[in-house]
Amino acid sequence: MPSISAATVVLSGHTDRVAPALERLRAVAERHGVRLVDDDDDPQIAIVLGGDGTMLRALARFRGRDVPVLGVNFGRVGFLTAVASDDMERDLARVFDGEVAVIRLPTIEVEVAGETHVAVNDAVITSGTVGRIVELGYRLGDEDLGSQRCDGLVCATPQGSTAYNLSNGGPVLVWGLDAMVLTFVAPHSLHVRPLVVPRGTTLTVENHSSDVPTTVLADGNVVASLEPGERATLRIGAGDAQLATLPDVTFFTRYAAAFGR
Repeated sequence: MPSISAATVVLSGHTDRVAPALERLRAVAERHGVRLVDDDDDPQIAIVLGGDGTMLRALARFRGRDVPVLGVNFGRVGFLTAVASDDMERDLARVFDGEVAVIRLPTIEVEVAGETHVAVNDAVITSGTVGRIVELGYRLGDEDLGSQRCDGLVCATPQGSTAYNLSNGGPVLVWGLDAMVLTFVAPHSLHVRPLVVPRGTTLTVENHSSDVPTTVLADGNVVASLEPGERATLRIGAGDAQLATLPDVTFFTRYAAAFGR
């Protein structure tokens, strides 16, 4: 990547935690001749001061805009971030000099009743009534795969596969794969298994429950509901998000740091 001349900054909602870091960032940017600009002023990169939640919001904000997002971790896990808070000055100097690797991350489009919502991490269809299971019919393209009694269904991107999907026994997808994984939550079956689906295949989910609505979430936010007989379609979206990282901070180094020890 060429050296950076203009960057925008995205802050965590915990402003008291990141306010001193913002001053440190400004000092590094000034030393390297980097202008800190607004989102609409054609930044070459977005620098996030926060954790994974702030990273997800920034990746969604700049989806399809050719603006990679790099994170300085001020959260707990910070799996999507590339820079530790203590190393900010040293590593941002490398970033501003163009020492950046960019990974394209697929997103998921969820369509319900003609409205489309985008998830960077995952889309979840779950029971709309606490304590009640649901029955979900599902189809991939023209192939009907039947129905499953369960607590819900997670549809995750590679970057989202280490979240709710992983906690439900789903596989981890390495960053860079152009695919999504489908994992049922607490299925009432000994045989149902997660499925990894490539780009170009549409998942259709229909609420086959007799009297229980479902709730549809995109990145943890409620975006729709499905009454019995209603359906949602999910697919890999047209606009990728771009994750920026240091060349030596790969998926595997982050995976080992977060889950391997």
